[in-house]
Amino acid sequence: MGIRSSLPSKRSSAKFIGCVLTGLAINSMVVACSSPQAQQSDKPIKLTLVSYAVTKTAYENIIPKFIEQWKAQTGQTVEFEQSYGGSGSQTRAVIDGLDADVVALALAGDTEKIEKAGLIQPGWEQELPNQSIVHKSVAALVLRDANTNVKVWSDLTRDDIQVITANPKTSGGAKWNILALWGSVTQARGTPEAAQTFVESVFRRVPVLPKDAREASDVFYKQGQGNVLINYENEVILASQKGDKQPYVVPTDYNISIDNPVAVVDANVDKHGTRQVAEAFTQFLFTPEAQKEFAKVGFRPVEPTVEAEFASQFPKVEKLFTIKDLGGWKEVDTQFFADGAIFDQIQAKISQSK
Repeated sequence: MGIRSSLPSKRSSAKFIGCVLTGLAINSMVVACSSPQAQQSDKPIKLTLVSYAVTKTAYENIIPKFIEQWKAQTGQTVEFEQSYGGSGSQTRAVIDGLDADVVALALAGDTEKIEKAGLIQPGWEQELPNQSIVHKSVAALVLRDANTNVKVWSDLTRDDIQVITANPKTSGGAKWNILALWGSVTQARGTPEAAQTFVESVFRRVPVLPKDAREASDVFYKQGQGNVLINYENEVILASQKGDKQPYVVPTDYNISIDNPVAVVDANVDKHGTRQVAEAFTQFLFTPEAQKEFAKVGFRPVEPTVEAEFASQFPKVEKLFTIKDLGGWKEVDTQFFADGAIFDQIQAKISQSK
């Protein structure tokens, strides 16, 4: 049984508006936002975090730190339920009734779908530092071995290459992969027609479409399929830490900034009475303590001091484009991933030619 907030809504309360300052430490959060009831209660409160597959290791390190600090400051025990999977699948699950208090998804477009469903209030991007982008990554090309001579995006169209990437219908990571391929052409002043031809040529070399980035890694590492895996840079770093030390390349001429947001699910936290602790948790994710945990497992941090501390870990990209350079998620989802859009057109042409 959680403590119910007496506050009517996030947007109408000046107290909560004041709690979204960049780098707000947990003790400041408690002073500004927790009620006397919250500070005195020793009843456990449960939060449900719904995230995408490759964040699991980071959150397993971050959540105990938050629980410890919240307990020290308020006397209250927080218990977490966690759900991980493909970002697209997780988004649909939340819309269909998975009771998430906090969503940390692979792309803002998925968070916007939950907003459109009426579960997150408009303006969520302004509720946290850095437009609510909690960490970043770029696309990387994992090579089967040192003899796989791939260095740039265009190498993926060679006849000796088989590419593993996840399905963009279920995986946010796979959407980023396609957009990285597309932008490597259009950001170099190529035409949309040339970009579509290039993406189609790459996908003709894709033997299977796993449902999410973690499953794609398993297909590549454990099942031995393909000789190039398109994946998050952070997933490659994490795999290396776990002993899967395949060589990899981060294309540094053109690459996409994979921006990953976090948001409180307004309808659910108000129903559960968990708004105060949910907002405290999302703000904690932007502190140096949490940001270091993201960086340790390969995410590019957004907190400046941590970003500087881990700079040597991440190759500099000369032309790092963003989703805004491609028109924003609303336009991108319609153009690329809606039924009958570019991805479906590409798949249909590939199927017809087999």
